[in-house]
Amino acid sequence: MATRNHTSVVRKCLYVVVLMSCFAVALVPLYDIFCEITGLNGKTGVVEAETVKTAVVDSNREITIQFDGSVNSALPWELAPATFSMKVKPGQTYTTEYIAKNIATASIVGQAVPSVAPSEASLYFNKTECFCFSQQELLAGETKHMPVTFIVDTDIPEHIDLLTLSYTFFKMEGVAQQ
Repeated sequence: MATRNHTSVVRKCLYVVVLMSCFAVALVPLYDIFCEITGLNGKTGVVEAETVKTAVVDSNREITIQFDGSVNSALPWELAPATFSMKVKPGQTYTTEYIAKNIATASIVGQAVPSVAPSEASLYFNKTECFCFSQQELLAGETKHMPVTFIVDTDIPEHIDLLTLSYTFFKMEGVAQQ
């Protein structure tokens, strides 16, 4: 009788472990979707170039955008914006760039993660082109200019007149490095 109870308890524990593992795997994509919808964690939007063509420029309004760049400590790169701030009109498309340099003696692949502050503004900051859309490989000692094309939505709340676009580069582990 005791063996049957132990088997039942072990079986129930295994079910719980399997369910918890499934939940853990599903949590990352669910969190990304949640952040994209709510703008939580500064996630920016992406729009198609066709949508941008129909945008109406709000010439009565000006917003200052500050640019910032950093790298994770595991990545031997330097990253800086080419321009540290710019004044933009909502509804108009702008392009700026970031400059990355690999200071290591080997080729390294990195991935940029964007963030916008205040987080409320991230719902209105949209990119049409960005180096953050794909992994970037820099050869040993290579410097690369990486463009970002963006538009601030005209529906951005009136009280937001300053926002910061920040990128952090992370080393991509498990990616074939040369």
